[in-house]
Amino acid sequence: MSRSGPPETVLPAVDVAIIHALKQAQAASPAARRDAIAAVVAKHPTCLHAWAALGRASTPGIDAYMAFRVGYHRGLDQLRGSGWRGSGFVRWQHESNRGFLECLEGLAVNAGIIGEEAEATRCQQFLIQCDPRGRG
Repeated sequence: MSRSGPPETVLPAVDVAIIHALKQAQAASPAARRDAIAAVVAKHPTCLHAWAALGRASTPGIDAYMAFRVGYHRGLDQLRGSGWRGSGFVRWQHESNRGFLECLEGLAVNAGIIGEEAEATRCQQFLIQCDPRGRG
């Protein structure tokens, strides 16, 4: 910890080509959208923004939970690779952090939907610890 408080971790920027592919997939017709996003995830499995989009495009409950959970765990790996040591801020204000935070938020919501209340609570608390200011 420094005089300015807990350390802050910022994940690397997402490749613009991946963001473009993801935006195209999200613009697909509702019937094709989830499959189009899943194709982006399959091609770029480390892209947290893609996992978050897949979770949002999935049926709430176990389907969305699975996508958000994978994105969350991939995000923990990326945070550690960026110097995070289990504590400190991961703020919404940084676009590159939003994929992880959206996966964590989606995991909290969908854990609650499937009855995993303890996990839902842990995820909500972790989200607040990452950025007490929230999406603000």
